Amino acid sequence: MKIEENNMSKQKENKLTFFTDWKYAPSPEATDHIRLQNQYELFINGKFVKPNSGKYFETINPATEKTIARIADANEKDVDTAVKAARQAYNKTWRKMPAKERAKYIFRIARLMQERARELAVIESMNGGKPIRESRDIDVPLAANHFFYYAGWADKLEYAFPNRSPKPLGVAGQIIPWNFPLLMAAWKIAPALATGNTVVLKPAETTPLTALKLAEIIQESGLPDGVVNIVTGFGATGAAIVNHKDVDKIAFTGSTNVGKWIQKATAGTDKKLTLELGGKAANIIFEDAPINQAVEGIVNGIFFNQGHVCCAGSRLFIQESVADEVIQKLKDRLETLIVGDPLDKNTDIGAINSKAQLQKINDYLKIGKADEAEMYQSNCEIPKKGFFVRPTLFLNTAQSHRISQEEIFGPVLAIQTFRTIEEVIEKANNIPYGLSAGVWTDKGSRIFNLTSKLRAGVVWANTYNKFDPTSPFGGYKESGFGREGGLHGLMPYLKF
Repeated sequence: MKIEENNMSKQKENKLTFFTDWKYAPSPEATDHIRLQNQYELFINGKFVKPNSGKYFETINPATEKTIARIADANEKDVDTAVKAARQAYNKTWRKMPAKERAKYIFRIARLMQERARELAVIESMNGGKPIRESRDIDVPLAANHFFYYAGWADKLEYAFPNRSPKPLGVAGQIIPWNFPLLMAAWKIAPALATGNTVVLKPAETTPLTALKLAEIIQESGLPDGVVNIVTGFGATGAAIVNHKDVDKIAFTGSTNVGKWIQKATAGTDKKLTLELGGKAANIIFEDAPINQAVEGIVNGIFFNQGHVCCAGSRLFIQESVADEVIQKLKDRLETLIVGDPLDKNTDIGAINSKAQLQKINDYLKIGKADEAEMYQSNCEIPKKGFFVRPTLFLNTAQSHRISQEEIFGPVLAIQTFRTIEEVIEKANNIPYGLSAGVWTDKGSRIFNLTSKLRAGVVWANTYNKFDPTSPFGGYKESGFGREGGLHGLMPYLKF
């Protein structure tokens, strides 16, 4: 019996070594089909125009640290010009246009995005550092689908909100983050246009390229001048949009600290506001869960996207009876993940978006070790050039640890165990954020029980990070307020 056990142990060890030593041949996505300019201007009133200040900044490829293009830096005058263009387009064209005609433009944008999907995916990965598989299979198709979905609602608002006489607000100022540049632009622009508003959008300073490519698509679609304006820049550009007196609505996705500032800045005004802010999502595994499926869901929820998702499942709660099994399977799975070139189709974890973000992640790794949590990292090789970090587990963490409470925005997972449902609900809710959560169990009644108890805007059951244009998304507490996506996503852009 002992000999059989030893043989089985050796077979298991050999099998693991086989998988971890396996080397894939490089499979880079081609880049010869993309069109990038050396310098990008501001997109205002249907044209690309030079910034008033004459200033530009560089946007880089985080995997190579090489400059991709120079980007215009908009100041207050540029923002004012963009808002005036949006107001004129709203008053003279867009508001007066029949809803079914507005729908045609939105639909046309979606079709053009599909036609240029491969180019958009490559640029998204080059500028943002995310693996091409995610850009190609998730970000770009989902962005196009949002335009398709809201094109369908444009002439049906009276059916969506019966007996309420919905009307557009006017000019929407929109500020988006660097983790999903194109998708966030679609989340913001599509419902605004469908409801009859015009837009001034500011992409993140580190990932402006796909938003500017979207501007080219908008121009090609024939959308009336001034309906969508895209201004690039840093925090001062965003502040100018927030503080502009002729902006009727602010939609912001980003950090909680900036969201709090925006809330203060708009207090006392008649600006409508929605905020989608930080998160520290709980992923909960019960003893009756499908373990292998759950492990893959954990990896998908925090590592495949480098943890660069506000709803990333960065806190893992495992029921004690299966904790050892789940942790071992998770460690084995981490050893198979490939960290490297975002444009390589084999890559699971790409580059961290910026040097500053990489430094923040490394600081949290030091904090976790200082708090005496047990750190485990995969043994994978990482490129010497660019901004990369190995996927990391922190075991034996406590509720009081900063790595369990604060948003890291990187491939770092804090693990705790629990015994009872009451215990895990209390732990999961004992945090300032409330954006999302995941539950893994075989019992439907337990899922429904937790969805009513967890203070999270979205709760996934036996899956994670699944998005659809028809489903609303948003949070509670310091994760913000308001919803984007679905029928709910129309409401922030309407008055009744």
